[in-house]
Amino acid sequence: MLFQRLRSFKAALFLIPMLLLCACKTELMTSLAEDDANVMLALLLQHGVRADKIQQKDGSDTLRVEQAQFAQAVALLHEAGYPRQSFQSMGQVFQASGLVSSPQQERARFLWALGQELSRTISDIDGVLTARVQVVLPNNDLLNREPTPSSASVFVRYKDQSAAQHLVPQIKQLVADSVEGLSYDRVSVVMVPVAQKDMPAVASVSSSEGYWTGLAMLPAMLVALVVGVFVSRRWPDLPERFRFRTK
Repeated sequence: MLFQRLRSFKAALFLIPMLLLCACKTELMTSLAEDDANVMLALLLQHGVRADKIQQKDGSDTLRVEQAQFAQAVALLHEAGYPRQSFQSMGQVFQASGLVSSPQQERARFLWALGQELSRTISDIDGVLTARVQVVLPNNDLLNREPTPSSASVFVRYKDQSAAQHLVPQIKQLVADSVEGLSYDRVSVVMVPVAQKDMPAVASVSSSEGYWTGLAMLPAMLVALVVGVFVSRRWPDLPERFRFRTK
């Protein structure tokens, strides 16, 4: 019996510092797709940030970094254009629901979904940081001899000196070919370059520094452990008394 108690006590002494080391990390990004989490994790590790990722029950990933490097990690990801904007697909916009939509609502949803799909495609171009596409399909009268033509506007933020700045004709052609009745000349594109500064310096945190930070809390944890053992031995039925009084 004594041997088992000593072994349990030694195990507790070993686990407490390990738990404290885990507690030194804080969440940086949550609800991330696996691909985005992997890219951001690789970027952080390449620049000396002590980071890791954990998978949540819903399948999404969470990025964690050392508390001392949190600000630098945020600046680093922001400079690289992360987290990337998320878009809704046609299937998500038009997913089945129990409500019956009016023709105007269906039209608005279609235009929104079309803009989302085009924005997603343009965002996949190398060097593009942000993309927004607005499509206008006039509700022309069939008897009108001069119908209003369709139009579209595209806003793109891209990394300066990247190849994206030379792709305006291709972007216009892509949008024109994706919308029925839309001509090339009715597509306007606004390109905004974003100067890429030098990546922010990241303060290095050695493993020993994180260890000693957690170890500084060890005395308080040991005191709490000893007090808990003493109380449980001195008053073994205390939890039962407490539950009885709270009823």
